[in-house]
Amino acid sequence: MFSARAALFALIAATSASAAGISVNLNLLNILVTGIVVNIGDTRVKLLNEPNSLLSTKFPTDVFSITNSEGHAPAFTGVKVKYSPERAAKSNDDSVFTILEPGESISLKHNLASAYNFSSIGQGLFTIKPSRTVFTLVDDDGNLSSIQAEVQDATSTIITTLADILHIPRTTGFSKRASYIGCSSSQQGLIDEATAAAQGYVEESSSYLNSNPLSTDRFATWFGTYTDARHSTVASHYSNMLDNPYSQYTYDCSTCSEAYAYAYVHPDDDTTIYLCPAFWETTTTGSDSRAGTLIHESSYFAGTDDVVYGTSGAAKLASSNPDSAVNNADNYEYFAENA
Repeated sequence: MFSARAALFALIAATSASAAGISVNLNLLNILVTGIVVNIGDTRVKLLNEPNSLLSTKFPTDVFSITNSEGHAPAFTGVKVKYSPERAAKSNDDSVFTILEPGESISLKHNLASAYNFSSIGQGLFTIKPSRTVFTLVDDDGNLSSIQAEVQDATSTIITTLADILHIPRTTGFSKRASYIGCSSSQQGLIDEATAAAQGYVEESSSYLNSNPLSTDRFATWFGTYTDARHSTVASHYSNMLDNPYSQYTYDCSTCSEAYAYAYVHPDDDTTIYLCPAFWETTTTGSDSRAGTLIHESSYFAGTDDVVYGTSGAAKLASSNPDSAVNNADNYEYFAENA
């Protein structure tokens, strides 16, 4: 079992004349982390349950930063997801939001075993905190803004053997050759179109970078101020994507039912892409397309993450924090789609 000091962080934002604030406590018991989210402000808040947020429990994403006393972290074995906050924000489906009146709270349980494997580092003293400190606030018109969290670490002592209880192996078999799981013939046709387009996008992107070793408007739009180091990182990621052709992945059409997700992958398994409802509702090419989605997902295998979602967020990130932009999956997608 665990013993823990509570972790508290306040989310601070300005909304019209009223003050909005959220506090979050992390309580740990066995392999569960319970996040208690409380509206400590004096106005109603509507928060988006993004997949990589503490507010979502639908996907085993990298929600927590976990390190032991020696600075070692458990292996992340969960999933990374392409998601559309803009589409979700316009939804009438309350399940995609957390809505809290002043003083109201909600508890959400996260199973560490579904996303992390502690077997390589064993028992000990661990510091646990949310890995994402920015939450997304939605106003009544569906507009998005950010709430920055102030975080205090939670310290937990794990006193049981972790090699077995904290790792749930996936049982799905994988193949290195192209295949489909639960995909109809029409879905397979759309996937085939998307894989060909994605391959073309990545080949063009890689060629463009090789031919333009200095700054261009396209590079600056999605990756910010040019430096040799950033250019090298971006070019290397696209080169890594080319090493695994899109026609050789396994595509699973039967597992994901999250309406506002496009796709997800297990970043430690570069064979399979799991396709979600939004994938079928978009176009083959263009912004946030099926081809772009495949690029977004394959970029995880090259080492990207989800810092922000969406074209606006990606462009702002490139301008304000280019070092983060060169590690953000959506920036690679939008550079490739070049829409």
